[in-house]
This record gives sequence, C-alpha cells and structure tokens, in this order.
Amino acid sequence: MKKKKDFAPFISSLAAIVCGLIIGFIILMISNPNEAVAGFGTILTGSITHGAKGIGQVLYYATPLILCGLSVGFAFKTGLFNIGGSGQFLMGAFGGIFIGLTCPQLGPFQWVVGLLFATLLGAIWGAIPGILKAYFNVNEVITCIMLNYISLFWVNMTVKGNKLLFNTLRNESKDIPKVATLPKLGLDKLFDGSSVNSGIIIAIVVAIILYIILEKTTFGYELKACGLNKNASKYAGINENRSIVYSMVIAGAIAGLAGGIMLLSGTGRHIEIKDVIPNEGFNGISVALLGVSNPIGVIFSGLFIAYLTAGGFYLQLFHFSKEIIDIIVAVIIYFSAFALIIKRFLEKLNDKKRDKNERLTYNVEDKSITLTRKKGV
Repeated sequence: MKKKKDFAPFISSLAAIVCGLIIGFIILMISNPNEAVAGFGTILTGSITHGAKGIGQVLYYATPLILCGLSVGFAFKTGLFNIGGSGQFLMGAFGGIFIGLTCPQLGPFQWVVGLLFATLLGAIWGAIPGILKAYFNVNEVITCIMLNYISLFWVNMTVKGNKLLFNTLRNESKDIPKVATLPKLGLDKLFDGSSVNSGIIIAIVVAIILYIILEKTTFGYELKACGLNKNASKYAGINENRSIVYSMVIAGAIAGLAGGIMLLSGTGRHIEIKDVIPNEGFNGISVALLGVSNPIGVIFSGLFIAYLTAGGFYLQLFHFSKEIIDIIVAVIIYFSAFALIIKRFLEKLNDKKRDKNERLTYNVEDKSITLTRKKGV
C-alpha cells in the first residue's frame, strides 16, 4: 500500500492540471470556436515550436515562480501560510536595485552582494510575522497581508525619494548597470534570443538544499514536527517558537532572493511606482499547491506554469485577445489549489483500504487460532 500512497501527490497534481486545461479549452471555445483547437494546441506546444528561444523563456519565467513557490511550500511544510511572499519579493527587489545602483565600487561582486542584501531584506520581512506568531499568537496570514502593503508603500516612497534610484521620466527605478546583472553562464548562447540567466540554476540549487533540509536533517524534522503538532513537539523538547520564527525567516529569505534575481537579471525589469502588489508572491501559492509543497515538485510545477505562460503569448496569432491569455493561465493556476484536496482524499482512501486489509488479516489469524485449538481438543 505504500507505493500507491506515494503516487497520491503526483495523481492529485495531474488531476488539477487536466481540470485546468479543460476549463481553458472551454473558454477558448466560447471566445472563438473556429480557432479554439488551434489556439489550445499553441498553448501546449508554443514554447517548443519556437526552439531554443522558447525554452529559454520558459526557464526565465520559471525562476521567480520556483523560488516563490519554494517560499510558500517551505512554510506549508512547517504548518504556516506565508501569504506575504509578494511583500518579501518586493523588499528583495528593492535590495537588488539598491546595491546595483549605489555600490559600483563592488565591481564584479556587485550582483552577489545585491542578492545577499535582497535575501537579507526578505528574511527580515519574513521574521516579523514569524515573531508575532510565535510569541504573541498573531495569525501570520493577517500580518503577512498587512506587510505586503507596508512594503509596497515603503518601497515606493524610498525609491521615489532617492535620486540615485528613481527615474523621474518613467516613474520607475533606473536601469541596472550591466556590471551589476547576473552572469549568463553561457545560457544566452545555449538558448539564443531568450532572457534566461543563472537565476534558474540558483533556483534549482535552492530547491535541492531545501529538500535536504526538510527530509535529511534533524532541523528540518523539528520544523515539520512543529507544523504537524505544536503541543506534541513542545512535549518532545522542541522549541516550537524558535521553529516558527526560523521557518518564516527562511521562507522570507527565499522570496527576497526571487525579487533580487528578477531585478538584477538585466532584462529591463524595474520597480514601478504604482499601488499594485507584485503577482509573483501570490503565484507562488499556486505553484506550491500544485507541487504539493515538495521542493522537487515545486521545480516541476513552476516549469509547467511558466511553460503555459510562455506558450500563451502566441495565442494572439489566432485572434484571441490578450485578456483571454490571462484568464486561461489564471484558471489553470486556480485549479492547482485543488491538488491538496485531491491528495488528502486519495490518502484517506488508501488509509481505509489499509485498515480494511489489517482487519481481514486479524480475523483470519483469529480463525486459525480457533481451528488449532479444536484440533488440540
């Protein structure tokens, strides 16, 4: 029965993907029946048909999705809901541009320091709800939502008030100098014409590290134990308050790293001075749910959603409006939220089957004992 249970996360995620694609196809049929089939095929194959450039764009779009998904998924694993990924992402983005625009003396190490500073700011922004949750029992969801808006207005105010950071003509942060951007590591040649950079490698390495921490270390076991049962963990001698803070610090650091990578990628991304919270943190929730909060699963779910996003851009060739693309991607992401529900349903079915088999085995054993006694008599 163990093998069947191990497939539950994969089956649940696959079911969510199929449901999302079906709804997406229905939307295409309603919008433009004559080209719905061709448009749907473009979503599924658009990136592949554009060769190396298309694949490179998928990797570029997947980088923030994977990291923000890891941020949310790591918190899920420890019993916390990090809905503040957007604020942490924005703080990391600010850290990246701040070092990239004000510290030219760092030379070739400027991007490294920029990512470290972005990670630090994200960690600090994650620590705040962690501390309030651990020591004052303040719900982390409420705190994270408030911090999303605080980070938005604080970053807008700080960037706009700094001449070194603000471009008054475009109402956004200035361009990052090339020396401060992430190295390509030959990926620009391998995927010619795309925006991919070393950020995707960093994201995969972070996922592997988190997997090792959660599955192979005592520290990871303590974090997960606190998430499963805080009181039992306390009874076992685990400092549950410290585990909560550590979990949110790590989650915030990962989201901050995502923001730093995106702003230092050299692809023309800026901090725009407007009252809109970045979507990356919220998209990370869907990626984490689709990947069942497993760090390795998050890699594949991030790549999948990025693949659909990249393929969806070519839908306009079939006279579908740009808004239709956004709707289809949103519906597919929305259905990924059911992955966790389906997973739990499958696990309950497997548990019932296992319990039933154990009862049957028990009854058979009782019967054999009775027969043996009769024979002895």
